[in-house]
Amino acid sequence: MGTAQATRAEDTRNAWKDVLAKHHEDRSEPVSEQYWSEKDTWSRDRIREVQDEKIAAVAPFLYENSRFYRNRFDRLGVAPTDVADVDSMVRNWPVVTKDEMMADAEAHPPYGTYTTCGEDEWNDRGWMLFSSSGSTGTPRVFRYTHFDREYWEQANARALYSGGLRKGDSALRMVGFGPHVFAWGAQQSFTKLGLPTIPAGGLDSKARVGMIDRFQPRVLIATPSYLLYLGRTMQEMGLDPAKSSVRWLLQGGEPFSGVAGTLERIQELWGAKTVEFYGCTEAAPHCGGYSCPEYEAGDERFLHLMEDIQVWETIDPVTQDVMPDGEKGITVCTNLNSESSAQLRFVVGDYTRLSREACACGRSHIKAIGCMTGRADDLINLRGIKFFPVQIEEAVRAVSGTGDEFQIRLSTLDSGLDVMTVVVEHTDSAAGEAVASEVRTRCEIRADVEVVAPDTLPKTEMKAKRVVDQRGK
Repeated sequence: MGTAQATRAEDTRNAWKDVLAKHHEDRSEPVSEQYWSEKDTWSRDRIREVQDEKIAAVAPFLYENSRFYRNRFDRLGVAPTDVADVDSMVRNWPVVTKDEMMADAEAHPPYGTYTTCGEDEWNDRGWMLFSSSGSTGTPRVFRYTHFDREYWEQANARALYSGGLRKGDSALRMVGFGPHVFAWGAQQSFTKLGLPTIPAGGLDSKARVGMIDRFQPRVLIATPSYLLYLGRTMQEMGLDPAKSSVRWLLQGGEPFSGVAGTLERIQELWGAKTVEFYGCTEAAPHCGGYSCPEYEAGDERFLHLMEDIQVWETIDPVTQDVMPDGEKGITVCTNLNSESSAQLRFVVGDYTRLSREACACGRSHIKAIGCMTGRADDLINLRGIKFFPVQIEEAVRAVSGTGDEFQIRLSTLDSGLDVMTVVVEHTDSAAGEAVASEVRTRCEIRADVEVVAPDTLPKTEMKAKRVVDQRGK
């Protein structure tokens, strides 16, 4: 990097950080009983004003500090000044896909060039390295700084306070501290909220049940699939999860609020309320989607999306056209809350519908109606029929007595025909017919169903791997 470019890189970084600091709160207590921040109830005009100001500063910052973005701007013939506000960004900047990032990561290992945390920033104020946890392609690696951490803490505190967590809500943390964002983000938010945590990493489920019984936490932090397994373990030990001290279930890493039957099963098992913690490593490393007191009150559940720090859109997965409010599309996020991983129109890829209608909780930020119902990356194409694993999950949940775990096994017969077998846990082998019927109803495809004894399928505290694709092998 030449002297002139280095100067521009530093100047645009400082300008971007100044804009971030202008709108940052270093808050350690809520502004009221209902809201952590006054930003929660900003007017729609105020939200858009701040988004526009941030985009005008972040575009030149990315151009001067990220080789990935500089090359993309130049290749598209777009100048940073052409991305000056929300409208011009949507008009002039095509969405960034995971495939583009994966190609960049492969060409420039180990970090790629899509972030703006270089060696100087990492050595000066580096905080944590995270890796994408998706199941497709090369993992994307992201280095974040302590500057980022402070901004994460505030976003997460706002989200969890909205979900209902308050002073006195101690949490048992049952998520391993690997290179994935969820566990660290949850821990940082509890620190900012001033809530105590009880570490339970590296322990088996019976030991964790013992800790619940002994230490009486009010919050559990885990993936949805693990909370189901832990609750069943507790029952086997002669304890009732619904009669435990647990009142809140903070969940991330897997979809659950938008999956018919899963949230109900979890809440009934524990007799507790769920708190959503939705995001992605690339563009929403802090909590992007979150619950409020009203998120289950209507006909469909929903999540709020924090718009003063991110711009959320939905697009058609094929044409990439922006979808109007109320119509289903896949999520796109512009991250306006980071020194290291500001991103312009990154395709997160979860299906939802957006609504700007006022919420009874008083929060003005956009809502994801129906929550998140399957990531485009997870789409299964079997003999020309396309469906998502969550549709199979809904079919399994619809049959009484099925276990909490299931698997989708895809294989190819000697004849060359691709087939699917859904493996479920049940005490009655005849339940397979009912599950097969539910799969046909939801996915319009025939599937074999294998019924195995309860507790046969593997359990994990990390993201459950439920699709085993061996077609052509």
